[in-house]
Amino acid sequence: MSSTQIFWYAIAGIIPMAAGVYIFAHLRANHIDKQTRMRARPSEYGWYAVVLTAFPAIAVALIGSLLHAFAGLQVPFTMLIAAALVVAAGGAILAVRHIQPQFRARVVIENVIRWTLISASLISILTTIGIVLSIMFEAMRFFDQVSFWHFVTGTEWYPDDASHNADGKINEGFGAVPLFAGTFLITLIAMLVSVPIGLLSAIYMSEYASPKMRTFFKPVLEVLAGIPTVVYGFFAAITVAPLLVNLFDALGIEASPNLALAPGIVMGVMIIPFISSLSDDVITAVPKNLREGSLALGMTHSETVTRIVVPAALPGIISAFLLGISRALGETMIVVMAAGLLPNLTGNPLETVTTVTVRIVDALTGDQEFHSPETLAAFALALVLFVVTLTLNLVSTIMVHKFKQRYE
Repeated sequence: MSSTQIFWYAIAGIIPMAAGVYIFAHLRANHIDKQTRMRARPSEYGWYAVVLTAFPAIAVALIGSLLHAFAGLQVPFTMLIAAALVVAAGGAILAVRHIQPQFRARVVIENVIRWTLISASLISILTTIGIVLSIMFEAMRFFDQVSFWHFVTGTEWYPDDASHNADGKINEGFGAVPLFAGTFLITLIAMLVSVPIGLLSAIYMSEYASPKMRTFFKPVLEVLAGIPTVVYGFFAAITVAPLLVNLFDALGIEASPNLALAPGIVMGVMIIPFISSLSDDVITAVPKNLREGSLALGMTHSETVTRIVVPAALPGIISAFLLGISRALGETMIVVMAAGLLPNLTGNPLETVTTVTVRIVDALTGDQEFHSPETLAAFALALVLFVVTLTLNLVSTIMVHKFKQRYE
């Protein structure tokens, strides 16, 4: 029997016991409360009994499963279940004995909730630290073979034909500038599409639309956020790119079939609901008395929006823009399907480019050895991209806290 099955069989036995203990403790506390005043509610004594019954037993089952999975220790199934149930029964007996008028069950329950929330926060923090460290260690292995300075300043990317210098380091073929140039080019196009449309739609829905129109338009706009990126990729490759190529051909302008403009436009459409929703929430949160005071001083509705409401909401709007940029920097599928894999150092949106995330996917899905420079380059690219997006998020947070205005 697998460790997962052992754990869930133990849980299946503990749950009915915990439910029964809750009912018994609740009834006992309610009975005592009718005779003398208790320091907590009967339900809190019931939950205290559940905690004391279930948590130690679950810990026993989890430890047995981990020993079975990682240490190879074959704990007999019946022994593990029996141990978990014995611990649960001991906890239940102890909890019932604690049901006394002087016992503060509420304090224990609040401490359990507090430490549960702290544990959840620590898990998310430790997961982030683990991701960063795993990327960093592999990136350091890559920089042992490739010069960091060449990586961040080189203008050519051809890992398959990279050359070595006298000390054994690779001095050509791993210049990441074309990849980041393509990433920033497509991101710029996406933001030029998403920022005006997203901001103007947010202003309309928060300041001009009737409640009925707002109720209709806001969910329809946010539906765009739920569309899978692969669908956007198909739309960019099959519909938008051919339309743009035909349009520029009609104008006598040569355009590549995998031009950067197509994924940039479609990515901008994808980001619209993020910017619109966040900006709408920020604009709506501006105090109503600012609007009323502006109108009372003789300003028109449009002047109130442009000179009072939008400046008051500007820190949050800037934060929404920066979050949209972070979203665009990390997009992969749209670029893979519409722009291609060719690293090209250019600022022309009508030419083919690729992005950092696309090259990461290409490096990790190839047939190279994991320890080869071609594969380890994905971790170096991921580390630099992580630093860029982290910087943008930090700038967003600092700007919101530094320039946030409080209106009484």
